[in-house]
Amino acid sequence: MKFEIISECKKTGARAGKIYTDHGAINTPFFMPVGTYGSVKTQTSQEIAKLPSKVLLSNTYHLYLRPNTEILKESGGLHKFMNWDGIILTDSGGYQIYSLAGHRKITDNGVTFKSHYDGTMHEFSPEKIIDIQRIIGSDFMMLLDVCPPGETNLTEWESAVNLTTKWAYQAHEHYAKTKPLYSHEQSIIPIIQGGTNKELRIKSATELLNLNLDNYAIGGLAVGEPKEDMLKTTALMNEIIPRQKSRYLMGVGTPADLIKCIKRGIDMFDCVIPTRNARNAQIFTFNGKLNIRNARFKNDFSVIDENSTSSLSRKYSKAYLHHLFRMNEILALRIATAHNLHFYIKIMQTAREKIKEGLFSEWSNEFLECYSE
Repeated sequence: MKFEIISECKKTGARAGKIYTDHGAINTPFFMPVGTYGSVKTQTSQEIAKLPSKVLLSNTYHLYLRPNTEILKESGGLHKFMNWDGIILTDSGGYQIYSLAGHRKITDNGVTFKSHYDGTMHEFSPEKIIDIQRIIGSDFMMLLDVCPPGETNLTEWESAVNLTTKWAYQAHEHYAKTKPLYSHEQSIIPIIQGGTNKELRIKSATELLNLNLDNYAIGGLAVGEPKEDMLKTTALMNEIIPRQKSRYLMGVGTPADLIKCIKRGIDMFDCVIPTRNARNAQIFTFNGKLNIRNARFKNDFSVIDENSTSSLSRKYSKAYLHHLFRMNEILALRIATAHNLHFYIKIMQTAREKIKEGLFSEWSNEFLECYSE
């Protein structure tokens, strides 16, 4: 799926672009809400569709196990199943499988693992992951990869790179032999691995770039490595991945992470932070973070955020949201989640506008003063 660059920052690696899909074009940089099981927690598909960026992330591993591929195929794919007409990216589930320590076995041919639901045994191969995502019908299909934790040894990182590359070529060949099951095209995205090791990152990227695809993902970060190492690796990828390819940094991150990585040439993001933190009463604003459970909000009758693109944040007061969280009301989770998602999307929109205006470097520095880490 075609990616084009609209504008670039002259002082940093930031760029504004556009990716075209059969479910519409999407402006970059962009952030994807995480809908692991085909839903973003506490939000309906219609509410997510009101976000300026109509794209979300789901997970092949989880959807394969529940509801399962038979139900998804019978429903006509995930778009119809969840009543969503936007863009869907599905992660391959490699990270989830790797996390099943003691319950999975990795070989040259793929992964055998035990379901965390009922203990049944299953097998994933690079080809099967493509077949499952064909049934899901996602617009972007991530290829099966091996994702070790951040603090691991060189041998394990090297093995992960070699297997990930081998599987990517197998998946690419199988992808070329298969066709979409529904009325829209699907694109594959390989995942660059290598931990924080410079040589392995270059090796992984160079080998995968030979596939000559439009979009590339950077995996194996935000898995426990020091933040500075994550940023150095991201900057390295900005140098290695050709400018005409889009870059997707998986699983990152905080508001500060987003801006720092946009500076380093990243176009696509996903993370559970805005939704997970919302369920724990943390609200993000352009003036910093708020813990809405804090007693100081008990009598604060000002609206949650008068500048939010979420109508809920402009209607309800901080005192009311504070009260809802103290009483464990479900509405608290809905309001806070909607707010944080709108905020994350607004970060992306503002960054894009500033890049096009030639003001991104100055604006990003001001933003990071509120989100210093």
